[in-house]
Amino acid sequence: MSGHSKWATIKRKKGAVDAKRGKVFTKLIKEIATAARLGGGDPDGNPRLRLVMDKARAANMPKDNIERAVKKGTGEGAADQYEEVVYEGYGPGGVAILIEALTDNRNRAVGEIRHALMKHGGNLGSSGCVAFLFEKKGSFLFERAGVDADALLEAALEAGADDVVDGADSVEVITSPARFETVRDALAAKGLAAASAGIEMKPGTTVKLEAKDAEAMLRLSDVLEDLDDVQNVYANFDISDEEMARLA
Repeated sequence: MSGHSKWATIKRKKGAVDAKRGKVFTKLIKEIATAARLGGGDPDGNPRLRLVMDKARAANMPKDNIERAVKKGTGEGAADQYEEVVYEGYGPGGVAILIEALTDNRNRAVGEIRHALMKHGGNLGSSGCVAFLFEKKGSFLFERAGVDADALLEAALEAGADDVVDGADSVEVITSPARFETVRDALAAKGLAAASAGIEMKPGTTVKLEAKDAEAMLRLSDVLEDLDDVQNVYANFDISDEEMARLA
């Protein structure tokens, strides 16, 4: 989604976080355990684990929960084996959707995702149908009102960031995945704390949505993200600030 759609969506979801905290923790535990299983339990030598542990801390997950999840992944505790699967499809208005899942039951995951898409004006596509529209990038999103955009621009480019996108409500620093940690550490050293940070799939082009299509796409995104097997949902929609305000 575009920068302003992304920022507005983050703000829109903050109010629902507490009500869904248990589900958020469950997903983070799955992700931590999987990262530890694949790359080891030391975050200093496992960038993926370090990143998801940062996400867990940002979500106020207790330290004990994080440590237990790491131990599950490294075999020190009972753990389910989750498979990483990517599903592709389309949403209202022809929006391209990329869905990352961690599941111990592919049939359940694909069935629930297909049902959600069909119920909300979309459909599941074949492998590769939309993946070419996305590129893996590191992203740091800052609230525009709380950051010195000039200082952020200077620090980000000095650290090797690819781009800095200055919007009405937010400033986004974009990096290659390989430079993510270097840029993160450089920004932190300057006291620049992002509202959200992660490695994600960013669309190269966007589809502008309005009215019913915009409303349906936001509803579909919420439904998909609420599924237990779904970890991340990426889509190439662009909804104006005015339309987001109206829908809120």
